[in-house]
Amino acid sequence: MTDLLTGIRVDPAVFALRPDFAVLAVVVDGLPSGPSDEDSAKALAVAAERAGDDPHVEAWRDAYRAFGAKPNRTRPSVDALLRRAGSGLPRVNRVVDLYNAVSVQHRLPVGGEDLDCYVGLPRLVRARGDEPFDTMRNGEPDTEVADAGEVVWRDDAGVTCRRWNHRQCVRTRLREDSTRGLFLLERLEPMSLDALSAAADDLVSRLTALAPDATVARTLIRENA
Repeated sequence: MTDLLTGIRVDPAVFALRPDFAVLAVVVDGLPSGPSDEDSAKALAVAAERAGDDPHVEAWRDAYRAFGAKPNRTRPSVDALLRRAGSGLPRVNRVVDLYNAVSVQHRLPVGGEDLDCYVGLPRLVRARGDEPFDTMRNGEPDTEVADAGEVVWRDDAGVTCRRWNHRQCVRTRLREDSTRGLFLLERLEPMSLDALSAAADDLVSRLTALAPDATVARTLIRENA
């Protein structure tokens, strides 16, 4: 767990694009996995009631424009969730529901990865343009290639999340039987580091309330840290 957290890297090219970027990485071993339930549905409903636009969401739209993405077509994850709040946030499974509720409630992108499906260490880079990304198209497995210059999370096997936090690959998604998760909570200014930490505290509290024996570790990655 410690080796993974100390091994996460953000490429200098990403910090050159947004020096205010920071990511708080949280590893949880012993996830309270399972299908969506009453509690996770309630968490989503409460978060949806508090949904609304926020300067932090606009900062993410600006970041997308900076690497050539059109945020009205490929939205930052938190933006996409907030726009769905009025009609009801999607239910996926218990753990995904909880981190989506935290994302909406705290107005920041939150991603979750199954560490048992990871190959090597996570890193955030600007893509060369030949990195594979496994996805689904028309109900069938498909492989895309990241655009050159696009900001992506990746491991040794390929891209795990395209356009910074827009869309996750199939391979590393948290499933109903996942036991070890990596959660990536991302911030830009004007969100403070204290607010970022509070969002992580909220996520950990929700997960450990359901899995008291879970092991948790976290680290903050930012420029010149």
